[in-house]
Amino acid sequence: MARTIAKDHDQKRAQILKSAAKVFAEQGFDRASMTQLARECGISKANIYHYYDSKDAILYDILDTYLRDLRDRICGIDLEGADANERLRRIVTEILHAYQGADHEHQVQIGAMSALPEEQQKQMRGYQRDMVRFLSTAIQETAPQIFDGDEAKLRSATMSVFGMLNWYYMWNTGAGSQARDDYATLVTNLTLHGIRGI
Repeated sequence: MARTIAKDHDQKRAQILKSAAKVFAEQGFDRASMTQLARECGISKANIYHYYDSKDAILYDILDTYLRDLRDRICGIDLEGADANERLRRIVTEILHAYQGADHEHQVQIGAMSALPEEQQKQMRGYQRDMVRFLSTAIQETAPQIFDGDEAKLRSATMSVFGMLNWYYMWNTGAGSQARDDYATLVTNLTLHGIRGI
């Protein structure tokens, strides 16, 4: 007889992923053990194996869940009725808010994605490329005459914006909603108007 799935299966799985992200971020993926993961989750090692057969499977699920959800949230924001400048501001703001509370997942993405098999890494990079392309289009639409045909310049501008957002993310992890809104406005104005725009 097939084993039935517990009612709290998804909740427990999410708890394992959150706890494992913390362990991987703090200990490093290579040094982390299933015993440490179980201890951090507050469950038995056998119980973890009920959900995942290896820490590699947990790593994949952490990154797939985090990056897919991040991509869907950012690329799915409502831009209806906004002009190009406002669209950029909304996207930048959404990115900062989406980063909130995901410190460990972000660190795992930076430090452990290379531990995944190449095919899985390609999948993760696909999520990242979708977000870069979405922001890049928004930046291009603010000044099409500047970027017309110059893909290198557009890419540099796009990655510079991501650089500013990642700086804030790494150094202001406890920032609240208003602080994130304020910084999003600063980044947008700096991107659109240079230093005189802030």
